Amino acid sequence: MSDAKPSQRLERRFAALKAEGRAGLVTFITAGDPDLETGYEILKGLPDAGADVIELGIAFTDPMADGPAIQAAGLRALKAGITLRKTLGLVEKFRKQDGDTPIILMGYFNNIYAYGVDSFLADAVAAGVDGLIIVDLPPEEDEELCLPALKAGLNFIRLATPTTDDARLPAVLANTSGFVYYVSITGITGAGSAQSTDVEAAVARLRRHTDLPIAVGFGIKTRDQAAEIARAADAAVVGSAIVSRIAGNLSGNGAANPGLVDDVLSMVRDLADGVRDARR
Repeated sequence: MSDAKPSQRLERRFAALKAEGRAGLVTFITAGDPDLETGYEILKGLPDAGADVIELGIAFTDPMADGPAIQAAGLRALKAGITLRKTLGLVEKFRKQDGDTPIILMGYFNNIYAYGVDSFLADAVAAGVDGLIIVDLPPEEDEELCLPALKAGLNFIRLATPTTDDARLPAVLANTSGFVYYVSITGITGAGSAQSTDVEAAVARLRRHTDLPIAVGFGIKTRDQAAEIARAADAAVVGSAIVSRIAGNLSGNGAANPGLVDDVLSMVRDLADGVRDARR
């Protein structure tokens, strides 16, 4: 395992956002949804549509933290033949046209454990991955993946939640890098929306504990909601709403309708406009 410095794309992107005086838009899609070709076309188009950071979901059969929309996306991707190796291949393909937009892989440890931690980390770095969000590995298990990931040169982004109290936060933040992902609601993805006043208070509390950028997600569905979050946080994260838009553009047999990619990217542009207008 190398002693590489973590990827600098996230650091550069958040520094650029700060210089522009605005928050960023983080978009989530599941790799290979609804099929490998269409999924890649969406991925490829996200930066021009306004995504500042991309979270790429690793499809998994038992996504315990995810709601129905992302669960369904994972099942579509698995049915279409996605694997973790093919997910890394999508990132490698993306990197041939975009060397600047950070890509974070988000998922569960099972896939990585089955792949082999050392092999996965080496292949992820080679493909151009910038960081990991692995939702089922607590800080007590940092030696399993977090510390090896940091050593290999990947950021490890940790989740903080409304139930993460001040006594727990130091452990959560100890080996976190890149940014902190604040989950604004309790429960699964897509379950509801947080009140902006609650988010403001939570972000202020996190800032007392860390200098890392703070991204807020779970429950952001509209341009106005993204703008509200962007006024308080360093980035707004949108996932279930985008994945639901993909699902809404499928035919009865699950195939992608001709206008799917354009419609999804149009939605991302609208969200990005909301984020960009938030502090004007």
